[in-house]
Amino acid sequence: MIRAFFSFLLLLHGLIHLMGFAKAFNYADISQLTQPISKWAGAAWGLTTLLFSAVTLLFLLKKESWWMIAVVAVLLSQILILSSWQDAKYGTLANFLITIAIVCAGADWSFKHLATKEVQTLISQNNETMEVVSDAALSSLPPIVRTWLHRSNAAGNKAVSTVHLKQKGSMRTTIDGKWMPVTAEQYFTTNPPGFLWLANVEMMPLIHLAGRDKYMDGHGHMLIKALSLIPVANAKGPETDQGTLLRFLAEIIWFPSAALEPYVKWESISATMAKATMDYGGTVASGIFTFSPEGDMVSFEADRYYNRQGTSSLERWHIQANEWKDFNGARVPSICEVTWKLNEGDFTWFRLEVTDVKYDFTEEMPVIQNTIGEPSAVK
Repeated sequence: MIRAFFSFLLLLHGLIHLMGFAKAFNYADISQLTQPISKWAGAAWGLTTLLFSAVTLLFLLKKESWWMIAVVAVLLSQILILSSWQDAKYGTLANFLITIAIVCAGADWSFKHLATKEVQTLISQNNETMEVVSDAALSSLPPIVRTWLHRSNAAGNKAVSTVHLKQKGSMRTTIDGKWMPVTAEQYFTTNPPGFLWLANVEMMPLIHLAGRDKYMDGHGHMLIKALSLIPVANAKGPETDQGTLLRFLAEIIWFPSAALEPYVKWESISATMAKATMDYGGTVASGIFTFSPEGDMVSFEADRYYNRQGTSSLERWHIQANEWKDFNGARVPSICEVTWKLNEGDFTWFRLEVTDVKYDFTEEMPVIQNTIGEPSAVK
């Protein structure tokens, strides 16, 4: 609905400029325009119509370059409006509304291209392995971890080097807060370990959050911007390093062969539980994996830093897997919930569904596809 309205606004605003063109060349008697318009100015009015028509078409086709042409169209339009202010001043309102959309679209574009460069850097640093996960390689692992690697089909196949997965779901920011729709995609590398998580959160109509969680070179960085423009969170430092390392460790559930990487050590706890410790880049953290007797990963739990109004404390962080699915030969959790187990009560803040997983993808230059880039103000 909003997309249709904005398209109509673009097209109508552009067509109105034909009045100046028609008056300048005496194609029609435009009584609404009382001020004289030269033929040069009339040509500019006509050009503005063509520019807004092109912007409308690009916008309808969801081409991210629409806003770049819209900048030229709005500037030219406003110059013409100022030159015929008495007759055309109300066109400024349309230009103002279009400018808001341009700013949001430009911010989305900038955020997306920053993230794309970071993904390309992440992938370029990865050292691909050609090793097959053999039974001999599993021999030192706890029995339930060996069962998991067989159940997930990691055993007997080549160890995964890169991963690209897509998610959808919902999240909230407080225990009793409103659930907000989320779409996300994530890139992983295993050697060295790293990830980029890129998310779009719809807070309400016309307002979204663009989020990027990064773990690279042993360091983490969480960046969240409202409308891809206004910083909401910009977290980095040792506590963020610990949190993103733990997140990587937990999320090897989507590429189980990473359980064999040298930076992960395993310790048996029970027939269905094992402790994993990850040591990388000067940060060490541990978590407990719980599995079904058949070898499906059921949950992961660890002490992770939780931020409360600028102060952080170690709190229990829990991931629960509820369904499993095969993606390109790998059986992995497909529906999960993420919960903080706090003194004031459990805070389930993220519910996600994995919709697609690609392993060792062959794209030379990965490009972020659907998460970020469409102008949020006109979705």
